Amino acid sequence: MTAKLTYRRILLKISGEALMGSQEFGIDMKMVNRIAGEICSAIKNGSQIGLVIGGGNIFRGMAGAASGMERSSADYMGMLATIMNALAMQGALEKLCIEARVMSAIPMRVVCEPFTRARALRHLNKGRVVIFAGGTGNPYFTTDTAAALRAAEMGCDALLKGTQVDGVYSEDPKINPDALRFDKLGYSEVLSRNLRVMDASAIAIARDNKIPILVFSLRDEGALAKVLNDKGVYTKITG
Repeated sequence: MTAKLTYRRILLKISGEALMGSQEFGIDMKMVNRIAGEICSAIKNGSQIGLVIGGGNIFRGMAGAASGMERSSADYMGMLATIMNALAMQGALEKLCIEARVMSAIPMRVVCEPFTRARALRHLNKGRVVIFAGGTGNPYFTTDTAAALRAAEMGCDALLKGTQVDGVYSEDPKINPDALRFDKLGYSEVLSRNLRVMDASAIAIARDNKIPILVFSLRDEGALAKVLNDKGVYTKITG
């Protein structure tokens, strides 16, 4: 018997840096396995989960552009990094006997499926985790925007962003321990305060499609299950 969930179908956005664990670069499989375990528990409780993982632990497009690389090429390299992270997460999930499919906005049939909305919806309805990789398939768009776009396309009940802190703050709490933490925010307030929890395009897509954004800490074990039941500590961004 599955639990009654406040948010049943969700899009979970994780930064590439979250997969580094205590490392300075690359993929820490201990961290990947821990996150996979949280997703596994949520699936067994009846959730349908789409997942977007950034690529900043391997390559960040804007950083490459800032160092003199042509921006489009740098962004495509960042998209390829998201596919590497997606394959690592797929392997961790399938070790836990959870079916997972990687669907890429950049077609590469040898390693993953090309993204189509209809096929992604079928996977979700069959209880599979769908890992959306390759961003939007276009340069100049972040994985935050890709996450909001896929959340809208999949008809998700919420967009969850797993971070290193337990919500949205007025400033970086690691720099300013007196930063104000918000329990609730409006989409327009996030934009007007320039809080940078997600980029403006992602916020606009969520706002226009009435998708709440829930920001929580990935560091807290069991946090995902709590958020799915509207419990625990997080910031909720709605209209």
